[in-house]
Amino acid sequence: MSLLSEAFARARNEDRAALVGYLPAGFPTVPGSIEALKVMVDAGCDVIEVGLPYSDPVMDGPTIQAAAQQALENGTRTSDVLSVVEAVAGTGVATVVMTYWNPVERYGVARFAADLASAGGAGMITPDLTPDEAGPWLQASAEQRLDRIFLVAPSSTDERLRYTTDHCTGFVYATAVMGVTGARTATSDLAAPLVRRTRNATDLPVGVGLGVSDGDQAAAVAGYADGVIVGSAFVRRMLDAGGDARVAADSLRTLTEDLAAGVRRG
Repeated sequence: MSLLSEAFARARNEDRAALVGYLPAGFPTVPGSIEALKVMVDAGCDVIEVGLPYSDPVMDGPTIQAAAQQALENGTRTSDVLSVVEAVAGTGVATVVMTYWNPVERYGVARFAADLASAGGAGMITPDLTPDEAGPWLQASAEQRLDRIFLVAPSSTDERLRYTTDHCTGFVYATAVMGVTGARTATSDLAAPLVRRTRNATDLPVGVGLGVSDGDQAAAVAGYADGVIVGSAFVRRMLDAGGDARVAADSLRTLTEDLAAGVRRG
């Protein structure tokens, strides 16, 4: 059983959803992102997504774009992302990379898979890569025993859901809001039907990325999903801290604890 599978199984055994937290590597700095992610782990995240900053993040909203741009301006490179993965995975938490495909292709798919596995990474989420075009990644991830997480959406047909989930391992990422990412004030009525349709296609856990920003929203999503994925809300807390590490840590801890309580209420 992979680290991701174990994380979701532990949550299921506790009759709750898993809390999945995201931050870009190198934001606000490489050491700063490591410390921030460790706070999130300590406060209740079951799985960590380490973002690989990219210069053309077309699927990300303005909050994550701002953080990724800051990381790039600080000189964050793919090797730094792998260093962040290694440090966070060292806590024992299941740690995956979330990245657009171009940086992986430029780094070298087989090389990236080997280096990610060596760093203790559990797998990778590829939002702009479909299984049809993922031949090198399917091979490299299998060789390195890395989980591969593809995305499904409300627009996915039942046939497409089956095809996509057949190529997933670890969990399935259900992006239940059409459009770019970002925290929202209300959850989408598309999410629960998408989770039901996805479960008809696979026995894998289904994690939902929906722009969750607080414990009440986390509880609502946890009522029907196996995982609650939160990114923009964490990034916003970091941005609002204005570079003050202590304020950022306190704010991240408060938010994580609220979200962790939420997935337990759900």
